[in-house]
Amino acid sequence: MTLTQEPKFKSLETRLFINGKFVESSDGQKFDLVSPTTGKRFTEVSEASEDDTNAAVAAAKAAFPAWSGLSPAQRGAYLKKLAALIFESHDELAELEAMSMGRPVSRYFESFAAADAFNYFAENGFQALGTSSLNTPGFVNMTMRQPYGVAAAIIPWNVPLVFLAAKAAPALIAGNTVVIKSSEKAPLTSAKIATLVEKAGFPAGVVNVISGHGHISGNVLSHHMDVRVLSFTGSGRTGRAIQIAAAKSNLKNVILELGGKSPAIIFPDADLKKAAEETKHSIQWNSGQMCMANSRIYVHESIASTFIELFQKSLAEIKIGDPLLPTTHHGPQADHLQFKQVQTYIEEGKKAGKLSMGGEISESQDGFFIPPTVFLDMPETERVTKEEIFGPVVLINTFRDEDEVIAKANDTEFGLYAAVYTKDINRALRMAKRLESGTVGVNCTSPTNAMDMPFGGYKSSGLGREAWTVSIDNYLETKSVLIRVEDL
Repeated sequence: MTLTQEPKFKSLETRLFINGKFVESSDGQKFDLVSPTTGKRFTEVSEASEDDTNAAVAAAKAAFPAWSGLSPAQRGAYLKKLAALIFESHDELAELEAMSMGRPVSRYFESFAAADAFNYFAENGFQALGTSSLNTPGFVNMTMRQPYGVAAAIIPWNVPLVFLAAKAAPALIAGNTVVIKSSEKAPLTSAKIATLVEKAGFPAGVVNVISGHGHISGNVLSHHMDVRVLSFTGSGRTGRAIQIAAAKSNLKNVILELGGKSPAIIFPDADLKKAAEETKHSIQWNSGQMCMANSRIYVHESIASTFIELFQKSLAEIKIGDPLLPTTHHGPQADHLQFKQVQTYIEEGKKAGKLSMGGEISESQDGFFIPPTVFLDMPETERVTKEEIFGPVVLINTFRDEDEVIAKANDTEFGLYAAVYTKDINRALRMAKRLESGTVGVNCTSPTNAMDMPFGGYKSSGLGREAWTVSIDNYLETKSVLIRVEDL
């Protein structure tokens, strides 16, 4: 596919941002960025070396004493300025994401979400409170909540700006300094944020942004003795490697939000039109490249034919094309690797289940486009049922009763998000209690979320929770102080 819409913003920042300055990689290494729309290289980005990564950590460590010494209100003023600049840069950020990983500009909301996060945390730094106790005779005891020091954030490529803000904002307001490593698949919005950090006037070293591959810069951050806390969102394989690295180094605190194979369960009393529309949106949103996408749908056998007809009718209305066009709803996969991975799963699915919609992939096309694909009657033991595909591929199977569908829904190593559609509140609560998932939507599904509710996964879907109301705790140590008080 050729681009039918020219980018409005031609200037791209592709350098590293270390200690308040934009620099090329120390060894001159760069990596190509290929348009997922055309399959052609359009720029090259600085690859952070081990020395560059160490320099970023050193800059953050040096900046920590002064930054942590500020009041929450003083730190918050910088976050406020950054939030305003992000909001003003919406159009450019949307275009950068479309160019680097195919996110349609028509549905780009990430800049607003990121600005909201920075605004929220800018005003909530005084949440970092300790406790006191008179329960030990002769003592007045207390706890102090103090920042770790250097916090690392390794963010994914699917919605990078959301995760940059979700990790950096609470870390910064708590008094930590940060090193942000963007994904090699989508580094442009992170680099743009670095320009806004500079414009907002953050002290040098407080925020550092590096780009590159995980086996180089990500590996250094995971093992680094001066990185005291690390938050990662991405694959389970990488999450395990980070946890091992943390154990082998300084036992840094690790927060992991990993993969999913999220089920949606549709009962006969559900609003079928609403359920079909929302579950369709969940698996198609961002071309299926979302950890909490409801890639498995279980429909009660009595309403299966009606639901499937509604679901596929809604899915057929999707407009696939150039993500820079305002009329496009469905862009390409992020890169050739994602494209081939999803294609492999689809070919396996054709042999194991019934292909009901989509699945036709042209090898002659230039870009990495995969149409939304629906399989029916897929055995529960197949790889396409068990493993995260991270593409617009959904399996629709039937069930007879609650016990059967709970067993199927929970028969996975993942547990990030689950959905239940029913008008029976007792059934809804029974299901919510029994589903092994960090979030359960009732009469709604992903990407529906609530920023004041903890988000994270059961089982292999991760460790810890993130959200506006809990994330500051991830970046604060707790210290007990015992004060003996002499009697008069």
